[in-house]
Amino acid sequence: MPTLPNFKLERYFAQYEFKVRYLLSASDCEAVSVADLLALADADSRARWQRLSLGYTESQGDPALRAAIAATYTAVQPADVVVLVPEEGIYLAMRTLLEPGQHVIAIAPAYQSLSEIASAIGCAVSPWPVTLTPSGWALDLDQLEALVRPETRVLVINFPHNPTGLLPSRAFLDALLAFARRHDLIVFSDEMYRGLELDPAARLPAMADLYDRAVSLSGLSKSYAAPGLRLGWLATRLPGLVDRLVAYKDYTTICHSAPSEVLGLIALRAGQHLLDRNLALIRANAALAAAFFAQHPALFRWLPPQAGSIAFPQYLGPEPVDAFCQSVLDAEGLLIVPGRLFNTAGPHFRVGLGRANFPQALEHLDAYLARR
Repeated sequence: MPTLPNFKLERYFAQYEFKVRYLLSASDCEAVSVADLLALADADSRARWQRLSLGYTESQGDPALRAAIAATYTAVQPADVVVLVPEEGIYLAMRTLLEPGQHVIAIAPAYQSLSEIASAIGCAVSPWPVTLTPSGWALDLDQLEALVRPETRVLVINFPHNPTGLLPSRAFLDALLAFARRHDLIVFSDEMYRGLELDPAARLPAMADLYDRAVSLSGLSKSYAAPGLRLGWLATRLPGLVDRLVAYKDYTTICHSAPSEVLGLIALRAGQHLLDRNLALIRANAALAAAFFAQHPALFRWLPPQAGSIAFPQYLGPEPVDAFCQSVLDAEGLLIVPGRLFNTAGPHFRVGLGRANFPQALEHLDAYLARR
């Protein structure tokens, strides 16, 4: 199998994230503290925490945790859930679903591993581009139809989309599902930002609920503001896949962290409280971002997200966007992620709307612009 290349975004964060003063591009929401999370615990989960043993856990995941995860779906049952690290979920799914010589269609731009692992397995990968139109970000179903081949095995999607914040309509999703059924494709659906729709009425169903040949990836890192738990899951009704995932997991993490599972159970049972908290922060920061970038129309085009804690505005300044991001970093200690880290050549950068210090990050960007 070919060697995996460096993960551009993660290597960039590894270099700067814990050295800079502010992040304008963080994709997560303001992390909840252990104390605040424990204060939300019901009697059962509090008792589980107090009697917790630091032993091994069940490979597929604690049954109570899997039941709480399944409760966030409509058709998925606890037996259809595998608890793991979110990034591990992408790796295990691609390794169990794909073989060399097969073809994958993957939404682009996207989190790098959504396409890179398939390439490393020996699959051909065709990007399905999210394109910028006069009315905002969009996908083209006709373009998707033109990408399919006889050997196409998996379609990789991501809604709400990182980094653009795109959220298609239910009618679009239904047409996408009809396409997958027509070509007998497996759909791998990254749903890590589900629950952070600016209009909750626009929330899309989980793909694993709609389609028995789908795999939904979700977790606590984004919508539930608990990335430090490293807790995610795959949900699928694809026959036999759960057994294959758990068997492959024996070669990665074997089982999850016992403390993370109990804290994750608390987070899921208090899920609506956390989602409401995070969505309020995103809405407030999105309004600040819109007002800020509107004050600099010669430099930026603000592209408001429909969902998620991220946006992908356009840089209109004279220098390349990479040079702009590096200059801000050097001058203000403010980290801005350029679009090339998502394998896109456009003049875009990611804005993260989920952090409590977002107003202060904007103040530092404003100070930099004032000195130009």
